[in-house]
Amino acid sequence: MKPYQLGLQHHNPAKSFSGFTLIAPMAHEQVSLINNGGEVVHRWSLPGALGSKAYLLPNGNLLCSVFTRDGERLSGAINIPGALGGRILELDWLGNIVWEHTDPNQHHDIRRLANGNTLYLAREEMSEAEAAQIRGGVPGTGLPQPELQGKMFADVVCEINPGGKLVWEWRFKDVDPNSFALAEDCHRGEWAHSNSIAPTLDGNVLISFRHLDTIAIVDKSSKEIAWSMTDRSWGHQHHAEMLANGNISIFANGMNNLLQPLHSRAIELDPRTKEVVWQYIDPQRWTFFSPVMGGVQRLENGNTLICESLNGRVFEVTPDAEIVWDYICPVYHPVPVLRGQGNALFRAYRYAADSPEIANRV
Repeated sequence: MKPYQLGLQHHNPAKSFSGFTLIAPMAHEQVSLINNGGEVVHRWSLPGALGSKAYLLPNGNLLCSVFTRDGERLSGAINIPGALGGRILELDWLGNIVWEHTDPNQHHDIRRLANGNTLYLAREEMSEAEAAQIRGGVPGTGLPQPELQGKMFADVVCEINPGGKLVWEWRFKDVDPNSFALAEDCHRGEWAHSNSIAPTLDGNVLISFRHLDTIAIVDKSSKEIAWSMTDRSWGHQHHAEMLANGNISIFANGMNNLLQPLHSRAIELDPRTKEVVWQYIDPQRWTFFSPVMGGVQRLENGNTLICESLNGRVFEVTPDAEIVWDYICPVYHPVPVLRGQGNALFRAYRYAADSPEIANRV
């Protein structure tokens, strides 16, 4: 990697998956599509600052969530630091809003389902009695905001139809509080800081719970947790996704490793055996680390695109861990959650030139 250079760092055309990568800086008002040479080929202007995720739908439209231009949250929002959006937008190729839904407490992830409905994460306040039952976390801690001190909040998964009507809901505070304990290094203000949702191959919902070091599958019919896995070595993981082979990929942040330099990993695990079947770890450990956020995408040629979020870095590795494409976001701007300048990316996605998202548009 060339020091102090932004944009494209490295590209091996013979081994890299050819396509276009969506670069969406957090709290910025533009989302860009770049080619493998690092050149911008298309750009969307957003009607507000990006809250967290942006990705392309099969119809070529951009689905994203934003908050207001000045960085303030929407009215009624629970002011918890993190990837809080509030306005879920679908923009056409020219940037026109073709669909919108507002929930001030939407945060982190959004997902358009195959049936046309939209799945997203939100929060709700727990009662004192409910909060008292939650185990773990650092005793006596909570959220730092004065108006939120002494309170605990839980995640909600919402599914709305195209008309914005709520058609399915799953509330984490309905789960047996003895089932999952907060990690020992997390505050007691949230149960359990979900950061990703994804449909499984059989139509259920895979969720990542950061403050529990846990991923779980919720059965949509019964609303029961049908499968879960907890691993403290993940260090507050992000972006759990079910692959076409039924395995699950995650970004393991590595926030709790005290035996060697803090480092992140990209992991593929078999949910049947709960064994890791593939992972990427940088040989130097400390040169790949994002303490928060992060994303992993398995590409069609078997390579893996990794988003090292906090550093604004996106890179592609082969199954045998060779880096064949490497890019650092050149957009530095004020990011409220970082309390300063940054080039952070919540996630990044690669699309083939002939994919439904891109074909005949670039």
